[in-house]
Amino acid sequence: QVQLVESGGGLVQAGGSLRLSCAASSAITFSTYTMGWFRQAPGKEREFVAAIGWSRGTTYYADSVKGRFTISRDNAKNTVYLQMNSLKPEDTAVYYCAADRYGSAQAVGDFKDYDYWGQGTQVTVSS
Repeated sequence: QVQLVESGGGLVQAGGSLRLSCAASSAITFSTYTMGWFRQAPGKEREFVAAIGWSRGTTYYADSVKGRFTISRDNAKNTVYLQMNSLKPEDTAVYYCAADRYGSAQAVGDFKDYDYWGQGTQVTVSS
């Protein structure tokens, strides 16, 4: 059974930092999956945050987080990370990681393309 388990969420003041982790079960060949982070705030649609490609580790970011967030992966640990700096109250949301097998660059921002999802972790940024 494929599982993605996020951790690292919490409450932080504006300007602070958090590091999210997403560990994938050994049921998938992690290195063949593009990994993405999405978020959903109350009353809003799910939105793309960042992704990292499976083949060359190319990274992609939403404009709203570019320069503040960094996505990375460790294939040996089946884990993807999201380092979030200079957090703002508008970053408050439930953050989900997702896996897309052989995901293409054109589809990184489309949540419908992803095959597996984690349960989400809450990030709250106070002003």
